[in-house]
Amino acid sequence: MDFHKLVRYEHDGHVHYGDLLEHFDEGFKVVELQGDLTNGFKRAATEPITVQNLLCPLEQTPLVQCIGVNYRQHATEANITIPKYPVLFSKPANTLAGPLDNIPIHPDAHTMLDFEGELTVVIGRDAKNVSESEALDYVLGYTAGNDISARNFQLKDAAGGQYGYCKSFDAFAPIGPAIWSAKDVPDPQDLQLITRVNGEIRQSTSTKDMIWSVQQIIAHLSRGRTLKSGTVIMTGTPSGVGFFQKKFLKDGDVVEVEIEGLGKICNKMVYS
Repeated sequence: MDFHKLVRYEHDGHVHYGDLLEHFDEGFKVVELQGDLTNGFKRAATEPITVQNLLCPLEQTPLVQCIGVNYRQHATEANITIPKYPVLFSKPANTLAGPLDNIPIHPDAHTMLDFEGELTVVIGRDAKNVSESEALDYVLGYTAGNDISARNFQLKDAAGGQYGYCKSFDAFAPIGPAIWSAKDVPDPQDLQLITRVNGEIRQSTSTKDMIWSVQQIIAHLSRGRTLKSGTVIMTGTPSGVGFFQKKFLKDGDVVEVEIEGLGKICNKMVYS
C-alpha cells in the first residue's frame, strides 16, 4: 500500500482516494491516489490540490469491532475488575462517519449522549489465527475515532448492561481525518490520545495505559475467526468519559478526538 496518510475527498463531482500532504486553515492539500484497499495505491499523474473537506477515509467496512474497558485508569474509574480476555462488542457498518461530519442524534438518544475517544486500527488484509508477533503485519494503518454512545440504552435496567445497541446508531463511529500507514507508526503503544468537548480537554492519556495492546487485540480477535480486510477496530477509551463526570453531550457540542502526530476528528452533535 503506497501511501502515508490515506484520505477520501470529493473533487469535480467525483470521490477520490488521496494522500494528505498538508493541513492548514484554508483546507487540506492532497494528491490523488489510484487504486483501492484490495489492490493497493499508486500516485496519480496529477498535481496536488487543496480541498475544503475530507470524507470518511474508508468507503465501507465489513464490521466495526470494539474493545471495552481497555485502559487501566478507565477500569479504575468504572470500578470494573479486569477480565481474562477483552470485552468485545461491535457496531454495524452504517455507524461509520467522516472526520468533519455533523452527527445526527435520534431524539431517544438525547438524555445521556457520551463520547469515547479511541485509537482506531484498520485491518489491511484478511487475518485468521494470527500470532501476536505477526499481528501488526496485518494492519493497514491507524486513525482517530469516537465511539459515540447513548448511555441510557446501556444501563443494566434498560438493556442488561449490553453495549451494542447504545453504540449502533447511524454515524456513531466517526473516524479520520486520515489513515496513517502502519509503517509510519512504529509503536501504537506510544501515542497520546486527547479528547476535547467544545475545546475543553476531557481525556488525555497515553496508549501505554492500554490493558491489551494492539498486537494482543488482533491475535485475540482472529482466533478461530477471520478479520476481513477493512475491518475497523476501536481499541477502547481511556478515563474521563462523560458518564463518570456526569457531563453528557448536548445539542451543538463539538467533540474533537486527536491522536498526537496523527491528526484529529471534529464532529458536531446535532439533535433531531
